[in-house]
Amino acid sequence: MGYRIKVIKEDCIGAGACVDEAPSSFTFDPMDKAELITPPGDEQEVILCAAQSCPAQAIVVIDEETGEQVWPED
Repeated sequence: MGYRIKVIKEDCIGAGACVDEAPSSFTFDPMDKAELITPPGDEQEVILCAAQSCPAQAIVVIDEETGEQVWPED
């Protein structure tokens, strides 16, 4: 199973939880907003945990196989 990851920049508050959880997959852009490192260097479950740690829920995780949104939950 693979994930497609999207950072919603307008929702990002720059808390850095994603960078702390998955430093090989997330970094900050010049505006201190999270951005995905391509290709991500962390395991899929670590990336999911990083998304779940975002206080603004600014990271969307989609299951590539089913197309269903995994996080944030509806």
